[in-house]
This record gives sequence, C-alpha cells and structure tokens, in this order.
Amino acid sequence: MTGRLVYVAGPSGAGKDSLLAWLRHRLAPDAPVSFARRTITRAATADGEQHDSIDLPGFLRLREAGAFGLDWEANGLHYGVRHAELPPQQRSEVVIVNGSRAYLPAAMQRYPDMTVVHVTASVQTLRQRLMARGRESAGMVEARVQRALDFRMPPGVAAIEIHNDRQGLAEAGAHLADALQLVMVA
Repeated sequence: MTGRLVYVAGPSGAGKDSLLAWLRHRLAPDAPVSFARRTITRAATADGEQHDSIDLPGFLRLREAGAFGLDWEANGLHYGVRHAELPPQQRSEVVIVNGSRAYLPAAMQRYPDMTVVHVTASVQTLRQRLMARGRESAGMVEARVQRALDFRMPPGVAAIEIHNDRQGLAEAGAHLADALQLVMVA
C-alpha cells in the first residue's frame, strides 16, 4: 500500500510542533502513522523537534544531488524532507509532514492527493507565544503575525482547520486525531 501524505502547516506560534508531539505520544505503538523527519539548517535543541541538523553548504549539496522530496526556505532556515521519509518509499498508511504555508502550492504539485491541515491560533496567542520564545525582536514578531493575517489558502485547497488556542492543546490534539482517522479510512 502506498502511504497518504498529511501536510501540516500554519503560522509560527500556532503550536504545530506541540500539536504533533501531543499526537505522537498518544498514538498506539502499532499505528500505521509515521512522522517525516526533516533536515534543517539549525542546531538541534533539547526541547525542539527531532531533526537532522546541517549547515547551509551541506544542505545545498544534498538539494542539488536530489536528496529531498520536499524542500523550502522559511524564516531564514532551509528545510528538507528526504525521499525515504515520504510516500511511496515510506510504507506507513499515513505520513505526516510539518511543512510551510509558502511551500504549499509546490507540495500540492508533487502530492496532489495530500491532505492539508492548517493549524492556527488567534493573533493574541500567536503574539504571546512568539514573544515568549525570546528568539526575535518585537518587530520581527509583528512581521510574523502580519504574515499570518495575510495568508490565504491557495485556491482549490480544502484544508482541515485546527484552532490551537481556544480550549488548549488537548482539544486541538483531539481535532487532529479525528482528522487523522478520517484520512486513514478514506
């Protein structure tokens, strides 16, 4: 069986990483779901996503060699998902990718049948979470918030919307788990 791709995207501060970690810890060990590991031009951190860290020249060499099935640049970093992490090489029923909103049209060209999950939060929540990270200036945070406000889903994309600030992570996680069940039975 060829796996189905679930592409999770949303603005910085929406809680995508937290939501995916919540889901990963609640899935049964034998669930036919895998989470695509990304290669990123940033150092690994103890509290962050598990990924393969690489410097920019190494990333560019891999991209030029065709190592990535999906790759994009966002927020000053380069992200790649290797072919082995994606359908059809990855034999899981469902493969979840933490992607980029800006890269969504290109990902849709490669995987036109993928399911898109758009994780979002209120402007106040985005702003609070981004400021709490302490990684960026107030101006940079406002620029990210503005990009979130300006974003429009590409025409023809029927995304599953998950709001990750109303009732907390558990409720948003339950919505994501429900959406995943629908993908698995489709």
